[in-house]
Amino acid sequence: MSNVIVIGGGAAGMMTAVMAAGAGHRVRLLEKNEKLGKKIFITGKGRCNLTNACDMEELLNQVMSNRRFLFSAFHGFTNFDTIDFFEKLGMRTKIERGSRVFPESDHAYDVTDALAREMRKRKVTVSLRQEVTGLLTEALPDTSAAPEAFPGEGAVSDKKKNKAAGKKKVKQSARVTGVCLKNGSTLLADAVVVATGGLSYPSTGSTGDGYRFAKETGHEVVPCVPSLVSVSMQERWCGEVSGLSMKNVAVSFVDRNGTVLYDAFGEMLFTHKGVSGPIILSATAEASTRLQGTTMYLDLKPALSVEQLEQRILREMEAAKGKQLKGLLGTLMPASLAGVLTSVIAIDEAKTAAQITKEERLALAKYLKHIPLHVTGLGGYNEAVVTKGGVAVDDISPATMESKRVAGLYFVGEVLDLDAMTGGFNLQIAWSTAAACGKNIKET
Repeated sequence: MSNVIVIGGGAAGMMTAVMAAGAGHRVRLLEKNEKLGKKIFITGKGRCNLTNACDMEELLNQVMSNRRFLFSAFHGFTNFDTIDFFEKLGMRTKIERGSRVFPESDHAYDVTDALAREMRKRKVTVSLRQEVTGLLTEALPDTSAAPEAFPGEGAVSDKKKNKAAGKKKVKQSARVTGVCLKNGSTLLADAVVVATGGLSYPSTGSTGDGYRFAKETGHEVVPCVPSLVSVSMQERWCGEVSGLSMKNVAVSFVDRNGTVLYDAFGEMLFTHKGVSGPIILSATAEASTRLQGTTMYLDLKPALSVEQLEQRILREMEAAKGKQLKGLLGTLMPASLAGVLTSVIAIDEAKTAAQITKEERLALAKYLKHIPLHVTGLGGYNEAVVTKGGVAVDDISPATMESKRVAGLYFVGEVLDLDAMTGGFNLQIAWSTAAACGKNIKET
């Protein structure tokens, strides 16, 4: 039995505590906030999209960073294991569009409550308002020196030496012994789990503490950026239709060289600064900062070719020859968007449908399938669903989440350089890495 300290009372931290206690360890969870699971409360618009009921291939495909690293963890604790886990704790679940899994109650609180109840059942000590400021470590004996081989016995060829030199070697040179608290005291432990989250939603306490702990103990930290965020646009008319949701549209982000960085079909939303919604958030997860300075082309009628759309416009014109441009556009899209685009399209808005020329009709069809919007910026951590970047997975064992540099030190959840698309996939990363850790903490 080991004394285990878990730093962070979010999804990954609570799951780790439950699993470690279930494996027979004495567990103490330290949370600097006044309550557990603050970020869980706001996920899925307060409903908590806790996982996704897709197959394993799709689950892995939705991971954007270091997919291979998660192979062991995902198979060790699958998305269906997550569903079963919460169902057994008495929290019923349901599956919605896109295979998204939610609490049947639609209350994110039920996820936190289920984990909190299970921690109490397994006698996990939970300490709130306890901020960790650093890790305690001690050096391990240096065992790198190997006895020289007798001539002709065990000699390593130059070829093998050169091959080995090209590989990055990571070796445990220290072990964790506990943590330092903000109040000046220290707590000793046989194992410490860093589950501090990333930088997204700093109001929930995600201030990057785990990255500092990692750097101070010799780990590489991949530079972080916000992911799954909105996109700001140069075109001010977006703000005039803020709140308008568009379904079944297509977007493509094209850089200055004409390269398509991302394209998708689905739902998007206009905001006061630009655009957001599922396909926009996914664009920022896949292309990240490369979207800066690109042009997004919006296709309002992806099911139709330009020629088919032109014929559709012609039919609308023939049916309402007396309508002006705004009224004509209103038959093709929401009235609020039609009102805005009337002043953007290079056609005299005073013209009636009967007065619009064939050339103008074709130009209108082409525009509605290729509306240009110019990216000026991406949303920050205050709205980011997840952080891209974090503790380098090369420094972590994928089967146990233990550091390869510091014995007894583990990293789980968003603090790692792991991120995925929306749809419950990022929380599944938290559950799976936490389970891999909690079940495999070494006995001392």
